[in-house]
Amino acid sequence: MSTPRKSPKRPAPRTTSAPAVHPVDRPADDEIWRRVTRELADDLAVDALARDRAGKAPFDEVARLQEAGLPALLTAPGPARRGADWRAACAVVREIAAADSSVGELLAHHYALSWSSRFFGPAAEEHPPGSAPDEDGGDPTTPAETPTPGTGRTADAPHTARPPLALDVCTAEERWLLAGGIEPARGEAEPGLTLTPAAGDGWVLDGRRSFASGVTVADRLVVGVRPGGTGDLLVVLVDPAHPGVFTDAGTDRVGQRLAGAGTVTFDHVPVAPEHVLGTLPHDEHAVAPFATLAPLALRLLLVQVGLGIAEGALAEARDISRAGQAGPAPADLADGTIVADGSATGGVGDDPYLLLAYGELATAAHAAAAVVERATDALARGLLAGRSLGPEERADIAVLVAAAETVTGRAAVHITTRILELVDTGTGPDTRGGGPGFDRFWRNARALTAPTQAAHRLRDIGDHYLNGTHARLTLRA
Repeated sequence: MSTPRKSPKRPAPRTTSAPAVHPVDRPADDEIWRRVTRELADDLAVDALARDRAGKAPFDEVARLQEAGLPALLTAPGPARRGADWRAACAVVREIAAADSSVGELLAHHYALSWSSRFFGPAAEEHPPGSAPDEDGGDPTTPAETPTPGTGRTADAPHTARPPLALDVCTAEERWLLAGGIEPARGEAEPGLTLTPAAGDGWVLDGRRSFASGVTVADRLVVGVRPGGTGDLLVVLVDPAHPGVFTDAGTDRVGQRLAGAGTVTFDHVPVAPEHVLGTLPHDEHAVAPFATLAPLALRLLLVQVGLGIAEGALAEARDISRAGQAGPAPADLADGTIVADGSATGGVGDDPYLLLAYGELATAAHAAAAVVERATDALARGLLAGRSLGPEERADIAVLVAAAETVTGRAAVHITTRILELVDTGTGPDTRGGGPGFDRFWRNARALTAPTQAAHRLRDIGDHYLNGTHARLTLRA
């Protein structure tokens, strides 16, 4: 068993080449974000294989993200804060993941967590996301001076008049990268973390929990914990640089090696009252449908990562095939309708077996993309509805997200497996270095989709379709 090590000090290179304009002041121009994302993706693709094999903590990757200003993409709309919407965020995650899926997963978790105070905090009660600024020019997402009863904290919580943070705004202004999770991962012992009232004001956090992304490089951790292990769940913000926070990096992962996964130990870590971002009622029936969009947002962002893996593997394999470096056509493609005669083909681009294989894989990618786009549009509409979102609309969104997960997960694993047969033949000058490196796409796809139970998703979809049943309101992504 490895001993937890102290959270390393974050390096400073991220500020050396920061944009001249602060990320929080950037205009929400889709063309600008597309260009910035494309340039960063091209940069990450150049050394993606070398970085995957090195398996180091993703400090350099985070610096590149901050340099491009992408962590501030979802900044709340308002005076001097003109961020992009969720459709743009999904597109950014998808393109980054096509170049480096570990970085895409980092960004996916960051985007979902950056809206924690909007999903769970009192601000969401009065100002739905995307609403117009107040008449005095203030930001509609800024919490009220006094937290709304039953939303900002539980009844027996230590008293405070200080409001919780508007996390998305603070994230952009402080240039934070967020990591963490609202509920424990599947299979992890409960409760894992404990939260007890402090002697004066606030709370004290103790315990240990594993997280799938970013814990080795995060500037802040967003954690959900139930005081005493029961009751309402509090969502709190923790500084990983605190002396009582220790991280143990996961070094034996099959895929997503640069996602920064690991285990965090909290030893008597104080949580200030204003760092309680919000509350989720223990009673499932008391949970607002809008709050339950939080896990759906994360799940859909991770679906974008999976789709990016499939599209990135397919595009890179196509480039190698066009260059004539692909291996022989798989024997299982011969079904008797096409005669295998090398003399009939003029080159790799004319090989009927190869054309059939790429046609199959491209169709699978297109089908997955179509399902994902429909789910993305539905989620974006739900987020704009805010607290006016009803349970029926939420159920429809959940079904579309589950369908996107199922279709994309299967497509990503299928495409990356077939690509290995088409391209990574283990012969030629790249053999000593491990071939063209297409195994990383398969490993990443498997690591990303393994926690998702496709049978459970399909059962929920079928139950909703046949019986109109709503899936359970869960925060576990």
